[in-house]
Amino acid sequence: MGDENSTLSEADARHLLRRTGFDVSAKTIEKWVASGQTRGGAADELLKFKPQGFKPNGKTFEDIHDKWVKFMLKTKAALQEKLVLFWHDHFATGVSKVADAPLMTKQNALLRRFCKGDFKQLVKEINRDPATMEYLDTVRNSKDGLNENYGREVQELFTLGVKDSNGNDNYLQEDIVQIARAFTGWRYDDKGESYLSNDRHAFGGAPKVIYKSTGQFGAAGVDYAAGGEGEDEIEAVTDIIFQHRDSDGRNTVARRTARRLIEFFGTPNAPQDFVDDCVGTGPDAFDTTWSIEGVLRRMFTHDDFYLGAGAPGVTTHKSIAWPTDYVLTTLRTLKVKPKGKDLIIAGGTYSAIRDHLVDMGQTLFDPPSVFGWDWETNWISSATLLARYGFVRDLTSARDGGGTSFRPEKLIDLTLTDANDIVDAVLTVCGVHAAFTNVEKTALATYLTDGAGPIDLADPDYRNRKLNGLFALVLESPAYQLV
Repeated sequence: MGDENSTLSEADARHLLRRTGFDVSAKTIEKWVASGQTRGGAADELLKFKPQGFKPNGKTFEDIHDKWVKFMLKTKAALQEKLVLFWHDHFATGVSKVADAPLMTKQNALLRRFCKGDFKQLVKEINRDPATMEYLDTVRNSKDGLNENYGREVQELFTLGVKDSNGNDNYLQEDIVQIARAFTGWRYDDKGESYLSNDRHAFGGAPKVIYKSTGQFGAAGVDYAAGGEGEDEIEAVTDIIFQHRDSDGRNTVARRTARRLIEFFGTPNAPQDFVDDCVGTGPDAFDTTWSIEGVLRRMFTHDDFYLGAGAPGVTTHKSIAWPTDYVLTTLRTLKVKPKGKDLIIAGGTYSAIRDHLVDMGQTLFDPPSVFGWDWETNWISSATLLARYGFVRDLTSARDGGGTSFRPEKLIDLTLTDANDIVDAVLTVCGVHAAFTNVEKTALATYLTDGAGPIDLADPDYRNRKLNGLFALVLESPAYQLV
């Protein structure tokens, strides 16, 4: 059994870097292994970033989409951006309904600011976020026409989940209605600042009581307006939700949020013990501090997290890379820069990254529904898999010159002449050497020599026909698309 003091193996280090970033630094792995870096030390190094104040400003969807992609391509705090991507899915909000790019930009900055901080405070900020208010109809919720949308989603998607780990309901329809009353009258002004319109707020009336039957609050439930009605009601509601306990007597929000983080960074089928270990106990526990960073550190030092470190197989936990992850990792690994303001891949169809991502099934700033994107095998269909192949085709055929071209000569030694050595070098660059079987490596070596004559990597024609093709085969492989 390992813990935070366990020394990282090379495979462990590669797995940690790949799951928390968009590429794998060979120098970092070498440094960590040589110094005997521990799981805890590596986690601390990755988590030490200070959330940056970047905002992908722009007037159009295309502007903000491309600016975020460009920032992710350059950032040195890749874990921060992976967290922003996770929270963007968790608090799914789409520009197709919000119809206001600056509001989406403001939300993106909010997620970045709180990405590893206080989860309870993050939910409170989301409660008042104008993009969320527009997307989930808070602005259409008033005393004269109750809209239950946010009252439902703040429980179902953001905090509790519909049912606990034992299959018991976490809330009832009555709780949705009562919580919706707390959010009546909330609006935002032309500057994107939220406020409560007292004329539209549901003051008085029936008692504002929630969780009479769930959450282990007792048959009387909890009156969220006990401290007064008005602006403070949504604060009180959030505080009560974060006290909710499941049928095991454990904090419901803490368990569900930890599980969601594990599903994103670790495995989609985590055992409950792993989840509870990431929640923790004592004064540093998630349900005490609500520190997202604390959950992540416990995850990144846990044995179960490192079950994903080996080659794909029955004993390892792998996930299919999100399209954004797949594209950014490939560009950063191959050191290819998109071309121009529209971030064009300068080869093949000369398509923008934005278009490649849309074809792969992920449109940043516009998830398909309030549930966000469907993960894992849902990322792969005949159409989206072909889109991934099309991206690789365009990328490996980029020849415009300079940083926008694919330059394998900058990635491997062109004096290599043995096919097996070249295959090993390419697999190492792509970070999947251990994931390929000897039979697969032999097949790739055969591809290099079949009908190509003597291997001469210094020959541009050979590189264009065979070396670039070898990179494409590896990038299209199932092993490369699993993280």
